[in-house]
Amino acid sequence: MKMMKKLLALSLAAVMAGSCLASCGTSGSSSDGGSNGGSGNGGSGDNTIVIGGSGPLTGSAAQYGTAVKNAIELAVKDVNDSGMLGDVKLSMIFEDDEADPADKAVNAYNTLKDKGMDIMVGTVTTGSCLAVKDLTKADNIFQLTPSASAQDVIANDNCFQVCFTDPNQGKASADYIADNAVAQKVAVIYDSSDAYSSGIFNTFKAEAASKGLEVVTEQSFTKDSKTDFSAQISAAKSAGAELVFLPIYYQEASLILSQSASADYKPIFFGCDGLDGILSVENFDTSLAEGVMLLTPFAADAADEATQKFVTDYKAAYGNEVPNQFAADAYDCVFIIANLIKQEGITADMSAEDMCAKLQAAITGGFSYDGLTGNGMTWGADGAVSKNPKAVVIKDGAYSALQ
Repeated sequence: MKMMKKLLALSLAAVMAGSCLASCGTSGSSSDGGSNGGSGNGGSGDNTIVIGGSGPLTGSAAQYGTAVKNAIELAVKDVNDSGMLGDVKLSMIFEDDEADPADKAVNAYNTLKDKGMDIMVGTVTTGSCLAVKDLTKADNIFQLTPSASAQDVIANDNCFQVCFTDPNQGKASADYIADNAVAQKVAVIYDSSDAYSSGIFNTFKAEAASKGLEVVTEQSFTKDSKTDFSAQISAAKSAGAELVFLPIYYQEASLILSQSASADYKPIFFGCDGLDGILSVENFDTSLAEGVMLLTPFAADAADEATQKFVTDYKAAYGNEVPNQFAADAYDCVFIIANLIKQEGITADMSAEDMCAKLQAAITGGFSYDGLTGNGMTWGADGAVSKNPKAVVIKDGAYSALQ
């Protein structure tokens, strides 16, 4: 039954994908939003392990989902081309969930399962991951998310993160600002309706107090009031904030930067991984982002050989697009899974449940991985990754690593 389902799923994926994934350089975003996915190997379906993923390929967060999809695709191709798994091959299927946890994330998950998903890389956003985490647990599917960072995402023992948890991002941000004397008086503007933003804010606030930073004002907004930030900007300016901490996504951050410029307010802006993508916002004056600082696990201008190869290959495959940290985390996800498959001798004829049990035990059993987003990455039973963040600054229209 397991094999028949897998063969049917892979046959459907192959028919729908056609030859567009024969080479990575022509496979970008598919015309139907990438919902069909496909295999980057062309190998026999009866010895193929299916990696499923979901994320926003349309909507305001599409930059995140597209980056993750592209990187999974590239990594699957690289794993298969390397021959590291012997006769075992990987394939990818991916669904657009539009970052909609209420409805589309669950539909996307069910579609992936129907298509024969063995292992899940995803989801991309926190809300969608919270919507499907109990489903993956009930189905005993191993889940490794590149970018869903809330602590509740990894509440079940089958789900693990490659990204930092929200509390870790908040603590690391406060530590960096204090330890490097970036500023003393800090304002915070955060989304109180968003689990990602609120989680980072709460930990940042506590750590800032312990580090002696002065949070002079806390300003919030919600998903229903995220276009006019004049009141929040005015409050930060009036309070004398030297730095504005933005634990939010790049769309809202671009508006805050534009509106701050109009209000002649020029503090230091500091964010987390959600700001990655701000340089690609349509109609945004990127000169306003000069000097913006953020913590991220990946800097595309890093000089190490692995990063430069990834950046070169990604740009060649996807229209000269520079990969962001979401792409780097997703690429690491696939290679982490591949190394665990190799270590445990996992084969395609195993059930998803058996794969999950082996992967779950292995990743918490002393496994370590050196990747694009960290060296010596390890995981505990809580599902959180242990790795160090990097600080970057936007300089001359590009992300530049800080020492």
